[in-house]
Amino acid sequence: MEELALISVVAVLALGIFSQWLAWRIQWPSIVIMSIAGLLIGPVLGLINPEAALGDLYGPLISLAVAVILFEGSSNLDIREIKGISKSVTRIVTVGAFLAWILGSLAAHYFAGLQWEIAFIIGGLFVVTGPTVIIPLLRSAKLKSRTAAVLKWEGIIVDPAGPLLALFAYEVIKVLSNDNLTMSNLLSFFGGAGLAILLGLAVGLLITVMAAKGQFPEYLKSPIVLALVLICFMLAEVIMHETGMLAVTVMGLTIGRSKQYVSSIGNLGHFVENVSVMLTSTVFILLTASLPRETIAQMFTLPILAFVLVTLFVVRPLSIWISTIGTELDRNEKILIGWIAPRGIVALTVAGYFSSILVNDGYEEASLLTALTFALVIITVCAHGFTIGPLAKKLHLASNEPPGILIVGASNFSASLGAQLKKLGIPVLIMDPSRGRLNLAAAKGVQTFEGQILSEQSRFAVDLTPYSTILAMTGDASYNALISQSFAPEFGFNNTFSLPVAVNHQMNESELPISLKAHLLFREDATFAELNRKINTVFELSEISTEEVENVDNLLDELPEQITPLFIKKENDSIVFVTLRKRINLEEGDVLVVMRPKNEKKEPVA
Repeated sequence: MEELALISVVAVLALGIFSQWLAWRIQWPSIVIMSIAGLLIGPVLGLINPEAALGDLYGPLISLAVAVILFEGSSNLDIREIKGISKSVTRIVTVGAFLAWILGSLAAHYFAGLQWEIAFIIGGLFVVTGPTVIIPLLRSAKLKSRTAAVLKWEGIIVDPAGPLLALFAYEVIKVLSNDNLTMSNLLSFFGGAGLAILLGLAVGLLITVMAAKGQFPEYLKSPIVLALVLICFMLAEVIMHETGMLAVTVMGLTIGRSKQYVSSIGNLGHFVENVSVMLTSTVFILLTASLPRETIAQMFTLPILAFVLVTLFVVRPLSIWISTIGTELDRNEKILIGWIAPRGIVALTVAGYFSSILVNDGYEEASLLTALTFALVIITVCAHGFTIGPLAKKLHLASNEPPGILIVGASNFSASLGAQLKKLGIPVLIMDPSRGRLNLAAAKGVQTFEGQILSEQSRFAVDLTPYSTILAMTGDASYNALISQSFAPEFGFNNTFSLPVAVNHQMNESELPISLKAHLLFREDATFAELNRKINTVFELSEISTEEVENVDNLLDELPEQITPLFIKKENDSIVFVTLRKRINLEEGDVLVVMRPKNEKKEPVA
């Protein structure tokens, strides 16, 4: 039994991370890959059944994982993200959620054939979207910041509200159907929800105060916060079932708000985010792999499919359009937000809980809740996962341009580099705190932003979504290193580059670490000062097409010493920067951009 549990846990963990990697490689929504993987190893092939293997630990493990995911999502929310759209977000999470509850309940009764009592419970539950499904989709779709902020805030705020609405409906049903219960039961429900809010607020403030006073050693800060998240969730669940998610969401919002004032807790994000990514994939596969085959058969019955279709094409769009009347959202944003609402882990876990207690209360139809929820989750995840990218581009809510380049540090050379990239159709943004240094880039038609990239104000003032690569090209080596270290988790290690400020004659190239050799721009002698000296004198940037060259493979090796290779533009519009790496592959159709003397003949090889 222990070996079976061990094999199941390791298989699910490994498969979850592999699914995320595979989704990244083939550019599919990760949620879709995880759903397919879980169904394959579970009900389709029958390799493992995590619920049977883990036994009584199955439910608590999933609940704790959901708590960490909700905390991570809410702690990363920043009120500055919804500047200009706060009215829309408020309406969607209040009026929109209420309309979705009522309309969803009507659909569950008239199309799925559920009793009114069960319909109102499941209607409240299905208002959720949640960070477990929304955030992976936003990562892959690269929506514009305004639309992405609305979907992210809705998912995280409404996620704990759905279970509470379902629980509230259940308490009302018990009071109305049982003469022995009174209104005091409803009051106890509101009291439990209020205590959960106070608990989350208190723990969040405790962490903020202790972090501000330096009461946590740095190496224990993240583990302590993670432990307090689990404790907060557990205490709220003891007070009243299904309020743990509310408590950790309030806790996360409190800590996220305090990050603006207490810098010492700002470094929690990457640790908790990494844990959250692992838990999201693990929990999703746990749930889909534990799905019985009988439930899959029930998912494709006509009443359930009819309910899912009405939810997708009537309930969600109608609730969004009505709730956002007179708000800042335009027509295209309403169309996209009214379509994107995938359900995920919270809906699955809470539906299983209500299915069991309603069956015990004598509602036989409640046995359909699991199949109904899985059908909604699987269909919405696949439908929204595959359509969010194309629909966003069609509605001009995502960038149709190639992945852009963010250059930090304005100089004569960076202005010329940005102008050359723009000439090739690559979006470019140059950031610098000095307006004077940005003037030349602006004169060349390159988009600029005056601000400090490490400042949170600048991060929220500029949309970095169109840019997939960052170049640290200031005249300060330590500042370049700090930028690379700060933004490598966001842009990816392979898309973060730095320009050397000076040549280190005391260190041989062979002695450089491989990581630096791969991500220091251009050649060893192409430093900040040298490149700017050349561009200010008799050098210029020009293109060499491989179609004009006889020997493409040896082109870089045969370039004269006075020509500095900078980057290669591939036929698919991707950019490959020349670094201290020994070999970069040139192919037919590539364009090599170099710095060369203005009066030199245009033949690439002497």
